[in-house]
Amino acid sequence: MEVSVYNIKGEDTGKKVVLNDAVFGIEPNDHAIWLDVKQIMANKRQGTHKSKERSEIAGSTKKLGRQKGGGGARRGDIKSPVLVGGGRVFGPVPRDYSFKLNKKVKQLARRSALSYKAQAGSIVVVEDFTFDAPKTKQFIELTKNLKVSDKKLLFVLPEANKNVFLSARNVQRQEMAIASDINTYQVLNAETMVVTEKALQAIEGVLTNKEEA
Repeated sequence: MEVSVYNIKGEDTGKKVVLNDAVFGIEPNDHAIWLDVKQIMANKRQGTHKSKERSEIAGSTKKLGRQKGGGGARRGDIKSPVLVGGGRVFGPVPRDYSFKLNKKVKQLARRSALSYKAQAGSIVVVEDFTFDAPKTKQFIELTKNLKVSDKKLLFVLPEANKNVFLSARNVQRQEMAIASDINTYQVLNAETMVVTEKALQAIEGVLTNKEEA
């Protein structure tokens, strides 16, 4: 698949880049996408939820009533789970939600997500650029020139660029990412991907190298 390359003024440079079919043209695997997104979201969970059990509640251990003849269940002390203010039965405890996912599955998920974006025509390739100084106004002008200012964006750069990152920091509905670090969730969460030429090469390099993930 060929896509046009634009400059930061939104003008077609006349250049074309060919999207690698091994990365942007595969048959998407929805199950791999589901697994990868599930892992990404699970890894974000703190897992610090906690409720107090019977042994952790502060209160008297005095027996509230006699063992039998009260007309109801035996409740024991004031910390009993059947009483208001008592301990909770089988409540949440701190846990780690993260789980392992094979590198090849994660690669397949990213290629699948990128293929969906390519099929939808939601990938915009722009010439490599930088800003002389952090300026939000300059970044907003760039998105308007590319006619993507009304979209939820994922901007992909080949490497960290402080001026560009700071320029985009206060712009809503956009996320900056480095080509080697993009994940399936970021790709799917964006309506449009804006990728520089070098970033595109970096993405293809990572996802066609079997040693990478």
